[in-house]
Amino acid sequence: MNRKICIITGTRAEYGLLRWVMDGIKNDPELKLQIIVTGMHLSSEFGNTYQSIEQDGFQIDRKVEMLTSSDTPVAIAKSIGLGLIGFADALNELTPNLIVVLGDRFEIFSAVSAALIARIPVAHIHGGETTEGAFDESIRHSISKMAWWHFV
Repeated sequence: MNRKICIITGTRAEYGLLRWVMDGIKNDPELKLQIIVTGMHLSSEFGNTYQSIEQDGFQIDRKVEMLTSSDTPVAIAKSIGLGLIGFADALNELTPNLIVVLGDRFEIFSAVSAALIARIPVAHIHGGETTEGAFDESIRHSISKMAWWHFV
């Protein structure tokens, strides 16, 4: 039985760091790579960067739409809620053995929150960084608390 490892990515910047992990998983005969894209990857305003992932030869298993048309506190809170709903469905359908996430964005917070409730282990990359004065700091800390493995 192959272990299903699900990479969740929401931005071009984090994808650039996760790509090599994705390659390793894809090329391991004992693992099955799953990919969920969300956030800015799915926004025409940010260039629909999910297409770059596909051009790199990866199959996207699910797209979780969650961005609203604003970046106000209310809009971000609503986006987190939409993400939680979308990730709950995506993770239920894909049934990964592990999810791998990077960073501190609110999209990733939604994904990890859904995984926690579904009892899916989380590997968190870049959990040890700090962002003074931004809510990203609290989100990163929360993700780290919910994760099973830490790659700081």
